[in-house]
Amino acid sequence: MAIKFAGEFEVKRTPEEVHDFLIDPNKFAALLPDFQGLSVQDATHFTVKVNVGISYIKGVAEVKMELAHAERPKGAQYKGQGSVAGGNVALTAGFDLSPIAGGTKVAWHGEAQIFGRLTSMAGGLLEPLGKKQVQKLIDGLQAALR
Repeated sequence: MAIKFAGEFEVKRTPEEVHDFLIDPNKFAALLPDFQGLSVQDATHFTVKVNVGISYIKGVAEVKMELAHAERPKGAQYKGQGSVAGGNVALTAGFDLSPIAGGTKVAWHGEAQIFGRLTSMAGGLLEPLGKKQVQKLIDGLQAALR
């Protein structure tokens, strides 16, 4: 099952400031909904743990992330893989930055592919829950970048 997400927002910071924030997991990881922990391996690899709860399926997801591409101050792309209670997830997430009068426009996009038992058990709950969690993250990013 694939879940795609995208959107944009504007902040009153320079593209360089926004880029530096978004490529540093120590700055943004705690903004993830249901964040449990972060382990940074090196400048481009980290593992994040988040609580997952869908219907009666609950657990901790451990997702290994890679900063696959970064071009300061234009944008970056992340790739990740992880295990979730009853399944696995592969995801991509990225952002493109554009200077605007008084700040930066952040265009964000991504996709999560969910595999395994989880898709058959949680079914139609996955996409609305995923989009709700992504919106919580975006709201947190906007607040942190103010």
